Amino acid sequence: MERLPLTTLCYIEREGKYLMLHRVSKKKDVNKDKWIGVGGHFEEGESPEECLLREVREETGLTLTSWRLRGLVTFASQGWGTEYMCLFTADGYEGELTACGEGTLEWISKDKVLDLNLWEGDKIFFRLLEEDAPFFSLKLSYEGDQLREAVLDGRPMELFDVRDEQGNATGVVRERTLVHRDGDLHGTAHIWVVRPNEKSGYDLLLQKRSAGKDSYPGCYDISSAGHLHAGEGYEETALRELCEELGIRAEADALRFAGWHKGYMEDVFYGRTFKDYEISKVYVYEKPVDIGKLRLQKEEVESVMWIDMEECLRAIEKGSLPNCLYRDEVELVREFLKARR
Repeated sequence: MERLPLTTLCYIEREGKYLMLHRVSKKKDVNKDKWIGVGGHFEEGESPEECLLREVREETGLTLTSWRLRGLVTFASQGWGTEYMCLFTADGYEGELTACGEGTLEWISKDKVLDLNLWEGDKIFFRLLEEDAPFFSLKLSYEGDQLREAVLDGRPMELFDVRDEQGNATGVVRERTLVHRDGDLHGTAHIWVVRPNEKSGYDLLLQKRSAGKDSYPGCYDISSAGHLHAGEGYEETALRELCEELGIRAEADALRFAGWHKGYMEDVFYGRTFKDYEISKVYVYEKPVDIGKLRLQKEEVESVMWIDMEECLRAIEKGSLPNCLYRDEVELVREFLKARR
């Protein structure tokens, strides 16, 4: 049986900085021009710690005196096979830093590391290191330079296409938490469930976000909405979210395209800044809905209610209803419905 590659990677810490290696020396290098830590392949009979100490000494001239095994990273890259990497951090060493034949060594402030040319998957484990997460198992799958899959402790992570100002996918695929930390533009599908009334003309169905949501917990929101997973389209996202959040199994021809909306919100939740910059394809769903028969996704939706559209706009204006709605998007839906009457 062929042995799978085993490697170590270490980020040495000093005064709020990481020792980073800019891989610029070798022409044929899977990490060419990327910034990574120091480490390398196991030699026969080595333990992870023995490999760590040897590789750090060979690449930096330093002898580690204090280190910590933080996680196991599994790489499953197309054309490269599977590799298992033991991820370490170290906060104690002896000796003087020497030149490295693999590239250029540089101390980089931790708050600037994510500005470097990193693998997208590396940004995920940097976040885990920053959060001082307990020992973790992270699987990362790539196709070329593009991240295709991330699985943390056996659970798939959400990946989004980062988009340009015109809404086109840039080719960069990024993990959800990082997208919302940096405020990257990403795609969402918004579905407004409506019904006619005798007051302003239409009621809107609003969902109340569950108390456990990572953003805007307990706030009223669009009937149903969701992020586009990497490679996913707007329509399939809309149909998936309607089914998952509300239990509505709709066909594509039941969705009416109302227009595009671009919006930005920023707030702080659980001590962290949350930036939501999204371009949304807005749909209207007009088929009859009995809210008493909806199957709400408890993790996402606490409850739903009907509200007159004009009352909703006034509530947004006055702040009398806790919500995370865009007034101009509600107006977009209103104008769309008026044009159809």
